[in-house]
Amino acid sequence: EMMHKSTKATMISKKVKETVYKRDKGECVICHMPGIPNAHVVRRSQLGMGIEQNIVCLCPVCHRRFDQDKNPEVRDGCYVRIVAHLKSFYPDWNRDDMIYRKGGA
Repeated sequence: EMMHKSTKATMISKKVKETVYKRDKGECVICHMPGIPNAHVVRRSQLGMGIEQNIVCLCPVCHRRFDQDKNPEVRDGCYVRIVAHLKSFYPDWNRDDMIYRKGGA
């Protein structure tokens, strides 16, 4: 079965995981515990792409907080710290650029 283009675009390749792991020194960008390079900043459900600028290392606890905490302030606090981290590497980082759009534009 052919994979849907948006599914492929939101997947994280091994290469991207390796790049993100090195960039983040294998640490959660929020709490600095050991982290896994599998957290989308713009969620897959929002067509966030699997590119290094949209992926960070998070520990399981922070990943859960970022994705699922009932308190929006907790989620927003995680988001702000993640974006600040990304902007330190990609000064022009922009949320809109992380979203997959048909036709690439």
